[in-house]
Amino acid sequence: MGPHFSEQTFDFLDELEHRNEREWFQEHKPLYEVELKERMLLVIEALNVALGDFAAAYVRPPNKAMMRIYRDVRFSNDKSPYKTHLAAHWPPRGLEKAGGAGFFLQVGVHGVMMAGGAYSPQPPQLRAIRDYVLDHHTVLRFLLAAPALKKVAQPFGGNKLIRPPRGFPVDHPAADLLLNRSWALVAHLPGDVALDENFTDIVIERFRAFAPVVDFLNIPLARATPLEQEAATGRRRSA
Repeated sequence: MGPHFSEQTFDFLDELEHRNEREWFQEHKPLYEVELKERMLLVIEALNVALGDFAAAYVRPPNKAMMRIYRDVRFSNDKSPYKTHLAAHWPPRGLEKAGGAGFFLQVGVHGVMMAGGAYSPQPPQLRAIRDYVLDHHTVLRFLLAAPALKKVAQPFGGNKLIRPPRGFPVDHPAADLLLNRSWALVAHLPGDVALDENFTDIVIERFRAFAPVVDFLNIPLARATPLEQEAATGRRRSA
């Protein structure tokens, strides 16, 4: 029996969708601390142990992997102060702030989402991936064709380009891959999967299948120059 979530976890999140206000949250914060935050940290800790076997460079302290439930509303028309799901992120060590490909878990009433890759890379990272894919597309296709991966994940999706990006050959064998804006593999499951005592095993099965593609993407992402990395995180602008 591994760490998982409870009916109280989902009752809290369900109510939060309808009572997304600070007064209600503060009143119920003790329940949040035990049934959501504490359980999520235990799940992350168990996932870290498993990641250590095949993706050790992505292991990070549970309190750093867990994402805040508080929304950043500064630039949003939606001023709801809280997210209505729990989430955690495992970027590669050394690329935490520079757009590295990693693993992602989101748990909510409406479903569980697991992802691996670079969901929304910034322009320098996107260019680095595309440049690398030009010369290594056969390797990527081999990884994407793995039965273990095809069994559990959706292919790269998102808002694809209609034609190859400017500056790239339209007749290249990798032209179809270059249309991707998002380079993340995604798996969706019903929310009640998070109540299963084998929940962490279910997540790790998918993370393990994602891992070869995540590692592939981090080869070009790790080679991005410091200037490009700083530009992508908003600390500096490219000339």
